[in-house]
Amino acid sequence: MWYGYLADAVVIAHIAYVGYVVLGQLAIWLGWIFHRQWARNFWFRATHLLAIAIVALEAVMGWTCPLTRWENQLRELAGQTTRSGSFMARLAHDVLFGMNCPEWGFNAMHVGFAILVLGTFILFAPHWPKRSQPVRTA
Repeated sequence: MWYGYLADAVVIAHIAYVGYVVLGQLAIWLGWIFHRQWARNFWFRATHLLAIAIVALEAVMGWTCPLTRWENQLRELAGQTTRSGSFMARLAHDVLFGMNCPEWGFNAMHVGFAILVLGTFILFAPHWPKRSQPVRTA
């Protein structure tokens, strides 16, 4: 029984990851349009680029996402399939994988989005973190 709840938690974490990448890109564009300095935050931009780069690498290498693998293993331990979890788990799973798209289509979308994020990173470059200056005493 607990395995099913853990699988649901993994799906929620997966959605949060996807949300960070997709909504983060939207936020960066809006920050660019409205000249907001937070959109150039180096750590936000670097982790955003890293997040999609990992997904694109998995797609190119043909690797299964660890979150998907963990969800499937936990569902198996719970005696469930991806379609037999709770209502919220099925809804969350459909948000992630609901498109009736072949695997190569998903892979192309992942790589294409990574190229888009990289292009944004280059064209609207983040600001490097500033080093704090030592305080001088008289």
